Amino acid sequence: MITLHQPGILCALGNDIATVRANLFAAHSPGLQQTDAWSPGRRLTVGMVTAHLPPLDDLPLPHRSRNNALLAAAFAQIETRYRALAADIPAARIAIVLGTSTSGIAEGEAAIAAGEQHGALPDGFHYGQQELGSPAQWLAQHLGVAGPAYCVSTACTSGAKALAAGARLLQSGMADLVLAGGVDSLARFTIAGFSALEAISSARCLPSSANRCGINIGEGAALFIMTRDGGPVRLAGWGESSDGHHISAPDPAGNGARLAITAALQRAGRSEVGYINLHGTATQQNDAMEHKVVADLLPGVPASSTKGLTGHTLGAAGAIEAAFCWLALTDEQQRLPPHTWDGVADPELPALPLVASGARSAAPLQAALSTSFAFGGNNIALLLERA
Repeated sequence: MITLHQPGILCALGNDIATVRANLFAAHSPGLQQTDAWSPGRRLTVGMVTAHLPPLDDLPLPHRSRNNALLAAAFAQIETRYRALAADIPAARIAIVLGTSTSGIAEGEAAIAAGEQHGALPDGFHYGQQELGSPAQWLAQHLGVAGPAYCVSTACTSGAKALAAGARLLQSGMADLVLAGGVDSLARFTIAGFSALEAISSARCLPSSANRCGINIGEGAALFIMTRDGGPVRLAGWGESSDGHHISAPDPAGNGARLAITAALQRAGRSEVGYINLHGTATQQNDAMEHKVVADLLPGVPASSTKGLTGHTLGAAGAIEAAFCWLALTDEQQRLPPHTWDGVADPELPALPLVASGARSAAPLQAALSTSFAFGGNNIALLLERA
């Protein structure tokens, strides 16, 4: 059995788990704001972390990045629990697996801009800040652990894949405790890239709506302690697949998504769940594909996309949305994460029972599914159960 202890989390919903829980179920997102800070001359809605982040001035220069500061803030929330659980575990038996797609890109952007202005890169920049492996390397060094420590970078599935990879390390006996999750920070590069694909919405995104016109980019981090027992929620199943269809568009038939969800259900020994956290990007093609597959495989199951509250946090999204499932499974009031949109259903999409604000499950939630679909046609579904 693979269990998930209470995560550390910060995103546009808040800077700690209690605030995130309250704002998630209230459909209130203080960090989802319009700004042109990452898109000069064009105001866009982005999901910002507003926390005062830990200073990293004492770290080796290659690890000084906002991305690692977000990770440090998430770890600080669970450090006491981690220290207690790790006290009797050898350093070589503790692993770290993180998902990211930006790492320190923003630091590279600032350094290049300064270099163009002054003729040389600033002394405070090191190319290692941009390396995708930096978050896992920094956390391993910070904690003095010696087990496997690496990052997964598969775009929007990265954070979810990190959790599945952590589960495999525990199952295989390669580790006795894993820190796993995802972290991504806002950067001009990612916003410009999605803008070039005409996939960005300047207003708040509208998953499942007839008026949907693209995503909002967000930032954040979610970090879980994973062990073989002791947590209130277990990672009971996961399924991974590849479309082999297109570099950025999903297979319209949803064959890869179908395989991932089916594999997660089979691994968990389940045929049904009580709630689905949709990938729900508010792009035309993703929502059309996902509605089709979910309506076919899990008809009548309450579902929501939470990206209208957080923005799409890219490499962190799978871990953050798994944390939302964790919150739903442990919520004493049986509340479900709401689907935020304009309520204008697209008649071309198979109807799903989208969760209204304030909705609760009729009975304590026992199982929740979270889906993530990424560029390159890679897909993953995570199935979490109440332990």
